[in-house]
Amino acid sequence: MHPHGIGAWLAKRRLKSPAKAALVQGEVTITYAQLADGADRVSALLHERGVGKGDTVAYLGENSPEFLLVMFGAARLGAVFVPVNTRLAPPEIAHVLTDCAARVLVHDPEFTDRVAAAVGTAGPAYVLTTGDGTPERPGLARLCGPAPAAPVDVEITLDDPAAIIYTSGTTGKAKGAVLTHGNLTWVALNCIVDYDVVSTDVALMISPLFHVASLGMGALPVILKGATMVLEKGFEPGRALAQIERHGVTMLSGVPTTYQLMAEHPNWAGTDLSTLAKLTCGGSAVPVPVLNAYEERGLSFSQGYGMTETAPGATALPAAMTRRKQGSVGLPHFFTDVRIAGSDGTTVPAGTVGEIEICGPNVFPGYHGLPAETASAFTTDGWFRSGDLGHLDDEGYLYISGRLKDMIISGGENIYPAELERLLGEIDGVTGVAVIGVPDARWGEVPWAVLTVRAGAAVDTDTVRRHLDGKVARYKLPKNVVIVDELPRTASGKVRKGDLRTRFGAEPA
Repeated sequence: MHPHGIGAWLAKRRLKSPAKAALVQGEVTITYAQLADGADRVSALLHERGVGKGDTVAYLGENSPEFLLVMFGAARLGAVFVPVNTRLAPPEIAHVLTDCAARVLVHDPEFTDRVAAAVGTAGPAYVLTTGDGTPERPGLARLCGPAPAAPVDVEITLDDPAAIIYTSGTTGKAKGAVLTHGNLTWVALNCIVDYDVVSTDVALMISPLFHVASLGMGALPVILKGATMVLEKGFEPGRALAQIERHGVTMLSGVPTTYQLMAEHPNWAGTDLSTLAKLTCGGSAVPVPVLNAYEERGLSFSQGYGMTETAPGATALPAAMTRRKQGSVGLPHFFTDVRIAGSDGTTVPAGTVGEIEICGPNVFPGYHGLPAETASAFTTDGWFRSGDLGHLDDEGYLYISGRLKDMIISGGENIYPAELERLLGEIDGVTGVAVIGVPDARWGEVPWAVLTVRAGAAVDTDTVRRHLDGKVARYKLPKNVVIVDELPRTASGKVRKGDLRTRFGAEPA
């Protein structure tokens, strides 16, 4: 039998580019042969623990080689990998482990207390730490031993589940999106085609691998192409700049805040960025001041749109179109299609706002254990209903208007927060923006702007309204502007607007 899932990738890489650097972390470099051997050893260990096809293997830890070793080791057995968000509290971790029925949990030692609080009597059969552990409680490295192990022969197809990625839980309990081997393969191919990933690339990984964007559009295309990944446990702007210069980084992915913090760092002007060629950004539109800062260094962004359920890429805006199509998230990925549906479910003309629907081999088959939610997430002809609002222009470029649930209805008029957020990001001194609807006795809802600003910047309600006046209808002008120290965000960098509505929704407009 020949497995066709992602678990076979490292064996192929060991054959094609054994001595090529696959991962760099700190002073350690791991070749593709070493990475493949390590994944084989992890696969053998899991097999000894009774893990087989369809079983779930959870992982709680920061970016590290072990993350990838466990993922590929599990995939080689046909097991389902479940990366756990490291920001979760013990009850949230418990929900993930229980919901996916994890047979094994591997975690970094620093999460031991949190795991102990989360794992009850019905927890995973085996809980292992990364590293050596202790003789009494040996860790992954000690258990796996030094010798490569022969892989277990398991029949795996592209339709088999490879991972369950839990949504960020902005509303209610997190749902597990099941991603197949095919989903992860096709999203990697989309990235290779649309972002021109090549084997000589060096990708700096500063976002957490437990987030589907870093995994599906960062690590996987790099490994599939045989390029090199520089792994960082977390993001620190000065260190990121130093790593770019030290390793000749060619690829970097992040969210707008990531890029802003780097541009504001004292070392920005003096860092050699000459090797950087591919910058991708997701989560929200790149503010104009950030675009300007990078263009002054000869750098442009590829922006995109997607979600966990699309593994996650749906569209990509080429860097060359950043200015001409400013505000757009681009065209559908090469192997993906996008359409806009009206409230009656029919496709609407260009320029008309409706719900974004997505189809393609990267679109997930459904939510783990939630048949009703899965059924409601798809149209009768099989397109995924994103829950996001947007429109296509006459050239097929997608523009996001916001979440259906975030749309503000004020006096019977629809207000799309993304339109205002794009414009507010242009104001000098504004570093973060969220527009929310707040209850109003007269209008039903009115828009408020919640901002973070640079120290010393003079931004208030009058500043905001003057900037928007003449650019949008007056009913769209925020009725109040609130300056906060920090916007609440998910691990992927998206603003948690539900938290803001809870905080400000009861206050008078």
